[in-house]
Amino acid sequence: MSAAQVRAKATGGCACGAVRFAARDVPLTLGVCHCETCRRWMGSALLEVDVPEGQVDWQGQDHIARRQSSDWAERTWCADCGSNLYFRMTGDSEFGGKYSIPLGLFDDPNGFVLSSEIYIDHKPDSFAYAGAPGRRQLTRADCVAKFPLLDSDQDRSKP
Repeated sequence: MSAAQVRAKATGGCACGAVRFAARDVPLTLGVCHCETCRRWMGSALLEVDVPEGQVDWQGQDHIARRQSSDWAERTWCADCGSNLYFRMTGDSEFGGKYSIPLGLFDDPNGFVLSSEIYIDHKPDSFAYAGAPGRRQLTRADCVAKFPLLDSDQDRSKP
């Protein structure tokens, strides 16, 4: 990825400021997940920036609440204000090894380019996103083919 495709430094945090992050070499790509779990977790689709785990420093660790939301992923939020902080795959897959940080947490959310949408077959019909015309779009079946644990229905965030 060229220097033009990454932001050297990016910062952000929760609504109350108890949790902050500083990231380096942040890819300027934005992903959207339309799965039911992300939709319920965010109240809409998850618009996220994937940052490799070794490139993010989190401050306020004692304010981060965690939940293993499935056999293969965890979700976190600020224990003080409730802001969703990140989604992280704990299972082995091409999607692992990074924090999926909601775009809205970034102090400067501008300059990111939509590069992928997953669970495109679950997208509400009122949603439309501008972005690269050739962006990657995966259905639920495509995602399960790449990461079979998704098919286990072990999602603990469902009632």
